[in-house]
Amino acid sequence: MKKSILFTMVLGLMMILAKPITAQDHGFGLGIILGEPTGLSAKAWTSSDNAFDFALAWSFQNYHHNDNHNDGSLLLQADYVWHFFNLMPVSSGKLPLYIGIGGRVVLADDPSFGVRIPIGINYLFADAPIDVFLELVPILDLSPATDFGVGGGLGIRYWFN
Repeated sequence: MKKSILFTMVLGLMMILAKPITAQDHGFGLGIILGEPTGLSAKAWTSSDNAFDFALAWSFQNYHHNDNHNDGSLLLQADYVWHFFNLMPVSSGKLPLYIGIGGRVVLADDPSFGVRIPIGINYLFADAPIDVFLELVPILDLSPATDFGVGGGLGIRYWFN
């Protein structure tokens, strides 16, 4: 319930603040991601094809190895991503596929560190400072034990000039 209210509020704010501009392949964007993990998403372009992608989110995975409760844990992640704009042409806006590499830290009772390889699709609207994305992320946890998992989510961001 809280997630849907937060999503509706952020989406409404983005729509109110929307102004006609070109598709965002530069600058800084801030929004939300829903999935595993769920939280705040940020992106900062470093060139017309590359960007840093960040999240401060809540993971619902059980990282509490000492007991059976699963309240979730705070998660920090950062990726460097490469965008491929010409693979899926669209009549309006831009629709790049992207792939990247990065890391994450799960701040649980037993903190975890891992490597991420995000693979996704990102729609950049031609006439609004908004983008939406969908990603799937293979994850290799390196500590406290080696483990393989998959994360992913659906997100939306507002772009600031």
